Amino acid sequence: MKKTTQRNEIVDALTLQDLCRFCQAEESWVIELVGHGVLEPVGSSVEHWRFRGMSIVRAKKACRLNRDLGINTAGVAMVLDLLDERDAALRRLARYEMLSSGEVDQ
Repeated sequence: MKKTTQRNEIVDALTLQDLCRFCQAEESWVIELVGHGVLEPVGSSVEHWRFRGMSIVRAKKACRLNRDLGINTAGVAMVLDLLDERDAALRRLARYEMLSSGEVDQ
């Protein structure tokens, strides 16, 4: 029986090259995503960019939208913005529902 090992590595930040490997994307495309505001790297120049947290998650979503649905970079930016707005609206609605149910129970 084959043993499996679990890797618990926490990634603090990815370089541009690491992010490209992670997403299986071209550097020029990731640079376009930064230009459209989809990703927000830390660092003053492309050579020093580091991608953290939500930028890594957004990059993966952007890659799936592009690969699976054929959406171009500008379209990806718009879709991700709309998804962010939807998620924010759902959070507000959930808070409102919690407050409303709390007032009814009192």
